[in-house]
Amino acid sequence: KQVLFVGTKRQAREIITIQAQRGGMPYCAERWLGGSLTNLTTIRLRVQRLLELEQMDATGDITKHSKKMQSALNREKRKIKRNLDGIRNMEALPGVVFVVDPTLEKNAVAEARRLSIPVIAMLDTDADPTEIDIPVPANDDAIRSIELVVSKLADGCAEGLTMRKTHPELALKARGQAMAQQVAAQQDAAPAGGAQ
Repeated sequence: KQVLFVGTKRQAREIITIQAQRGGMPYCAERWLGGSLTNLTTIRLRVQRLLELEQMDATGDITKHSKKMQSALNREKRKIKRNLDGIRNMEALPGVVFVVDPTLEKNAVAEARRLSIPVIAMLDTDADPTEIDIPVPANDDAIRSIELVVSKLADGCAEGLTMRKTHPELALKARGQAMAQQVAAQQDAAPAGGAQ
């Protein structure tokens, strides 16, 4: 599965964008749109609209419209691209969400927790680690600290993608083990007996 990189603070934007692209993973570096995980079908519709607008621009169909309409379409394309360009290739829910500052990205963390998606986060002393599945104690304001942690995670993502391509049988085996663990966890969480 994919790892969704989330870091919208000024110090993290460029690093998140570069490293997530290098690792071949989706990212959110501009603004977290509410429902990016919980309402993925609507987000996918907006991504489809972006692809339509880019297609119109590439084929020259946009010039068939009036200048005012061209301006409106270009403005719409820029807005959608700014907010959704990083998750345009995210067809399904990610397997993990990585967050640079969970205090700032509380909506992303809440959506991930609601969908039972594990959250990895860089935590400073001002963050609450109880909401995070895998806390990474680090300075989430320093550019070098963010770059170090995010680059190591992107290395792991790139390595995992390469391994999946070269050894598809290992990917299938890992997927089977993950599904078995998920079924076991659901059975453990199910209430015992019929009395309430």
